[in-house]
Amino acid sequence: MITYLRGEVAAVYDGRVVLDVNGVGFQIFVSTRDAADMPAVGEEVRIHTYMSVSEDAMRLYGFLSEDDLNVYRTMITVSGVGPKAALGVLGAMSANEIRFAVFSDDYKALSKAPGIGPKTAKKLILELKDKLKLEDALESLQQDGAAPDISGAAASEAEMNDAVQALVSLGYSSAEALRAVRKVKITEDMQTQDVLKMALKYIGL
Repeated sequence: MITYLRGEVAAVYDGRVVLDVNGVGFQIFVSTRDAADMPAVGEEVRIHTYMSVSEDAMRLYGFLSEDDLNVYRTMITVSGVGPKAALGVLGAMSANEIRFAVFSDDYKALSKAPGIGPKTAKKLILELKDKLKLEDALESLQQDGAAPDISGAAASEAEMNDAVQALVSLGYSSAEALRAVRKVKITEDMQTQDVLKMALKYIGL
């Protein structure tokens, strides 16, 4: 199993890249987002990879982010969602956007990806809720400095504000975030990530 490849970018095409690793050219299928973010030809890059083996082909799928790869691996465990379809979703949305779409039941966002209709999007949401973790999204946002550190915090007034800030950092308006958090019935034993999970159900309502 090839976990990742490090080498020089030899060529970038629509949906794939050729990576020169010590004189050997690897064709790697990538999302449209990663193709756009790929370094210039001749520059070095590390691509996290997944190898798909079928009866008639062996293909490498690659990601600039290990988080994207992890979410990709999870998506292809859903029946009816193959490597190509999962790559299409990650071309339309980041790993965190997928997580928040799942926990907010936003099948419309997922169905905008090529090859994913409303029925498949709803199936993804149903099956991924038990496989993805909202905490992973918050952790990556904290590492990027885009969200406050809310791990293990009690759901006090201050932590409710943190929950609002976390939603705003994901692109929701302050009004939307505040309105959703205020709809949550909070108990003393709830942690802030619990508030977020429930608030996501009220986003857009």
